[in-house]
Amino acid sequence: QVQLVESGGGLVQPGGSLRLSCAASARTFSSYAMGWFRQAPGKEREFVAAISRSGGSTKYADSVKGRFTISRDNAKNTLYLQMNSLKPEDTAVYYCAADPDRTVGSLYGDNYDYWGQGIQVTVSS
Repeated sequence: QVQLVESGGGLVQPGGSLRLSCAASARTFSSYAMGWFRQAPGKEREFVAAISRSGGSTKYADSVKGRFTISRDNAKNTLYLQMNSLKPEDTAVYYCAADPDRTVGSLYGDNYDYWGQGIQVTVSS
């Protein structure tokens, strides 16, 4: 089992940047594919980005491609999401998630067994 704790959220102006971190408790962090999801008020949870166990393979939602970068440091048991050129429509609660069954991160939330508590990102002037 793994516990996930997100940090780095907050309020940022349009066009600004934030970096989210997700600290994992598992000593075997490298055995989990990881993902970021988000949920805006009144909307369903949506996929943002995913990364393979080694970090060599990544996937992105079309809405964030070219602006967001997912990465991981297996030595530090930490997942990251660098968010640039933020837009008001990026406002949401962001969640990190861990999948112990797949080598490559999935687009589907149901494939992830472990979730963080979520962190608010607000993009507003």
